[in-house]
Amino acid sequence: MSPPPRKRHGPRIGAFFDMDKTLIAENSGSLYMKYRYERGEVDGWDLAKGLFAYLRYKAGILDIRAFTQQAMVEFRGQSERRLLREARDFVERLVVPTLYPAALERVRWHREQGHVVAIVSGATKFVVRPLAEHMGIKHYLYTRLEVERGRFTGRVIDPICFEEGKIYWLQQFIDEKGIDLAKSWFYTDSVTDLPLLELVGHPVAVNPDPFLYRAARWRRWPVEFFEPPKPIGTT
Repeated sequence: MSPPPRKRHGPRIGAFFDMDKTLIAENSGSLYMKYRYERGEVDGWDLAKGLFAYLRYKAGILDIRAFTQQAMVEFRGQSERRLLREARDFVERLVVPTLYPAALERVRWHREQGHVVAIVSGATKFVVRPLAEHMGIKHYLYTRLEVERGRFTGRVIDPICFEEGKIYWLQQFIDEKGIDLAKSWFYTDSVTDLPLLELVGHPVAVNPDPFLYRAARWRRWPVEFFEPPKPIGTT
């Protein structure tokens, strides 16, 4: 008697999450500037420049690639291992407390459904990886920095994980994992992620900026508003 035929499984389903203002209530870049200020590594003028860059980003007039490349030059020659240690401290102290409770619940729900959960962020792995590990997320896509012999060269690997660059890195990931985008979810707050939202079967706008809110309403996409975490010590 021949054995029964193997059951064939179809494509897997993904659940992809932007990070800043989607999983967490703050911008991780701004939090990192605050962290460095508290450590005496930057001054008030540096903080102001960082805020100005963030405002330009929200207005859609910041050249993200040029800004990222310029920011990374400062780390040329520094140890990747040392920055990873510092990043873990930074994430635990300043980033984890800003996690949206609803985002944690949504990630948990997708895992229970057997979906492949991943963070897809323009930040570097030095923020994305510790946060993913804290949340129990195995997969994460991020902007990559060039490292030689354990030290940063000051260069960014193209494309950065932003706008069309997110699609570039995600395409490689879904090909490797056998994921069907037409059945997958993507959560984000930013209109810069519109190209990726249009590729998935379940686009979700979370705490959207005004441009994404308008686009989501016009396309009749779900719009959700996650409540920020309560400050420590409140009930």
